[in-house]
Amino acid sequence: MRQDDDTRKDGTGLGRRQFFRTLGGGTAAAAAAVASVPLGTTEAQAYDPGSAETRSRYRETDHVKAFYRTNGYETLKK
Repeated sequence: MRQDDDTRKDGTGLGRRQFFRTLGGGTAAAAAAVASVPLGTTEAQAYDPGSAETRSRYRETDHVKAFYRTNGYETLKK
């Protein structure tokens, strides 16, 4: 049993296809409204990380030295 595409038999008047047509039209209208709003420009602020975040964190500890030794990185040293 097939229902009519535009209206339902229970009298609501809005079928599945009509619902999706309406939904699509509303989405297009919302996108057009957002696109018509001019965007304001603001000046960018620079981030200063400070001395704590820019200091060197690399430490050649015993386990790092063991990793280099077992993977053959000692041959690359000058």
